[in-house]
Amino acid sequence: MKAEKIASRVCDAVLEKKGFEILLMDLTEPSPVTDFFVITSATTDVHAKAIADHIVKVLASRGVQKWQMEGYPLGHWILIDYVDVVVHIFLEETRRYYGLERLWGDAPTTRIDEIEI
Repeated sequence: MKAEKIASRVCDAVLEKKGFEILLMDLTEPSPVTDFFVITSATTDVHAKAIADHIVKVLASRGVQKWQMEGYPLGHWILIDYVDVVVHIFLEETRRYYGLERLWGDAPTTRIDEIEI
């Protein structure tokens, strides 16, 4: 599956689990490391874990396996690495503290607020 399609499906999965403040960042130009970041916020660590679990389940059902996952035990910042797409699930306070979207401020960014059909 192409990176753009994976990123789109991740956004849909996040919305299905009520993630919010979702950003899709296109890093194809500024970064040789990955093509897309999907950044979202969650209300609690349990919510963050539910979003992460759903993403992994949805993509696995389409034959896309995660390469690595970090931060799951605490749930303050969960990173799911699909190589060409990296997902960041933050608790609100943690997201504000690290300001990841500011670090990549030059990247084209799309706010996601509804499921694409």
